[in-house]
Amino acid sequence: MTVRESDSAAYQAAVRAVAQETGAGRIAALRGLGELVAGCPGLRPRAVAALADHLRAPVGADGWDADARREAGRVLATLLRPAAAEAPAGPADATADPDPPPAVDLDLRAATLVDLDLGGAVLGAGRFADARFLGATSFVDTRFTGVADFARTVCHGPARFTRARFLGHAAFGRARFRADADFTGARFAAFAWFGRGEDELWEDDPAWETVEETSPAPWDEPNEDDPQWPVAVLMGDYQEWSEGGDGARFVGPVSFRRARFAGPAWFFKARFGADATFRQARFGGPVHLDQPTVDLTGATWAGTADDGPVCWPLGWTPAPAGPDGVELVPDDSVRPYAGQLADADPDVRRAGLAVLADLGDARPQLRQRVVDTVCGYLRMPLSFDLAAARTDGQAAELELRHTAQRLLAARLRPSTEAPGGPPHWAGTDLMLCGATLVDLDLGGCHVGHADFTGVQFHGDTGFAGSVFTGAAFRLAGGDGRASFHGPVSFAGARLDRRRSVRESLGDVACHAGVVIDEAESPPG
Repeated sequence: MTVRESDSAAYQAAVRAVAQETGAGRIAALRGLGELVAGCPGLRPRAVAALADHLRAPVGADGWDADARREAGRVLATLLRPAAAEAPAGPADATADPDPPPAVDLDLRAATLVDLDLGGAVLGAGRFADARFLGATSFVDTRFTGVADFARTVCHGPARFTRARFLGHAAFGRARFRADADFTGARFAAFAWFGRGEDELWEDDPAWETVEETSPAPWDEPNEDDPQWPVAVLMGDYQEWSEGGDGARFVGPVSFRRARFAGPAWFFKARFGADATFRQARFGGPVHLDQPTVDLTGATWAGTADDGPVCWPLGWTPAPAGPDGVELVPDDSVRPYAGQLADADPDVRRAGLAVLADLGDARPQLRQRVVDTVCGYLRMPLSFDLAAARTDGQAAELELRHTAQRLLAARLRPSTEAPGGPPHWAGTDLMLCGATLVDLDLGGCHVGHADFTGVQFHGDTGFAGSVFTGAAFRLAGGDGRASFHGPVSFAGARLDRRRSVRESLGDVACHAGVVIDEAESPPG
């Protein structure tokens, strides 16, 4: 669309006013810019880019305070929402949209955004990686016609993606939702990624030149020492899953009710701290959704085993195929367990842990699935500070976690296999990456492979006499390190068949006393 020279000059003046004014003057200048561009749509891409540049400025820089950021977001929303005549007709369908309205790319990487409401907007590529969303955030009915990148974002308030449509890949790897999140009715036409937040790059990828410019939001979760998670480390096939750490983190309740996943739905290493409902969701491709608190009532899966790997939470299984695909139903063989760890009543959760223990004791073929489920429970994020005074509810939650830890330890110690005691669950692997563990005692345990990448150990921790096939406490290169916030003993422990304890631990953070007394060096 051609822009007249007079309009271009007026636009340049309006942009200068936004940059030069402060306080109420900047608010007025932002509104003036929005009104000008509304009358000259050809200026829209330039205005969107200019506003995004300002919002990427550090907090407080040149007077860009909360009020200015809030107003800039309002102007952006006005520019990105199509006029009624441009709106698509007919039913919303993420997989078929032959004539989308004009879309503008939006780059808000590492921006600080206040009460951003882009509901009803149409975007090309939406790049929000490492952004901080303060206040309430809304992408209700927003359409992304290109890639939607929310990797490592932090949503401090409620986040609404209700009925959002993602026509390209949607990346929410390592995003942090600190209040409730709503993806009800969202449609994902391609890859829905809620796993780790770093990019996977080949050695000759030009993106390596800009990786060091990325500024992830500080990792300031309760009880956690910054594990220095990398931004881009891998090279190769994402399905190798050689990385550590956790994926998207939902502290509050989250809804994917009636969401549609046309492509892969990947929640590998995602963490849910409260209710997570996928009721009546539809899955069309590979799925990895193994969190024990997930509710799949009425959900269906239209994929097949040939489409790729599929992993459902223990207690849910595909039923015979129907007109909408196969429905996910509670597994009759483990029905007493299904849903108990998601219950708000701590007594029900305690009973659920006991059922899991009995299930694994009686059925060796389910032991790894049971351990994965208990580890998933232990990886649920703690929302309170361990150093502060605790409420009765918080104390009860910690006691339940102690129960889960003791359940695992009792079955990983060969010495406990005796009449009346639990059997030894030999060769079992532990997936505890990113977890917060309190007074963990795995002393004397024999374990397969264990992932403690980025784990925060609080209280007294015991690995004395434990034997692992392999145990990782950090990513390759020293990033993603675990932290010990209390005393820990590795006396007589064997963490790896080929490496010493010191080599296995590397540069983990130890804030209190540590005992390392290796009985002998492991074979080379």
